[in-house]
Amino acid sequence: MKFGVVVFPGSNCDRDMQYVLGTVMKQQVEMLWHKEHSLRGCDFIVLPGGFSYGDYLRSGAIARFSPIMQEVMEFADKGGFVLGICNGFQILTEAHLLPGVLMHNDSRQFICKNIYMRAETDESLVTSKLNLGQVVQVPIAHGEGKFLLMMLPYFPYGKTIRYYFVTAMQQVIYRMQLTPMELPTILQVYATKAEMYLA
Repeated sequence: MKFGVVVFPGSNCDRDMQYVLGTVMKQQVEMLWHKEHSLRGCDFIVLPGGFSYGDYLRSGAIARFSPIMQEVMEFADKGGFVLGICNGFQILTEAHLLPGVLMHNDSRQFICKNIYMRAETDESLVTSKLNLGQVVQVPIAHGEGKFLLMMLPYFPYGKTIRYYFVTAMQQVIYRMQLTPMELPTILQVYATKAEMYLA
């Protein structure tokens, strides 16, 4: 599979993503500068973390207008896979590829810690290699990780639950369900119309 990693001014996790995809996963990787108008035949597009355009105005708000984002949106509309990590997730919401907005954490503090999520389905791209009920440890790091979902234009399916947030001992502390409510972290995995947007 050929991956494309989009590089914006202020991205700081783009080379990390290139290393993981290319060196660890042994996949072909193209680094795509934000002013390009071509995805160079990539099968999977990644918007990495960082501080695109210094996060001026609002995180991801300026990056969504970069020329390459038009290509990314057209790619996604045709069923292509797109992964947004951290600031990349913010860019996806600003570009309206995902519904909702990201707001400052309730604590108004930057949060950096591990959380635990329990898979509730094996029918999505992200969970297909997990066992039902399997708990995975996931690191989070964000200042604007409070996700507010105002409407559900993309979720006609009955099977919307992808993860439970749990403690290390598997005590359920939060059930991630795609309903109009605020979700507590930036790490979300959506079952969209084609299950193609990952964040």
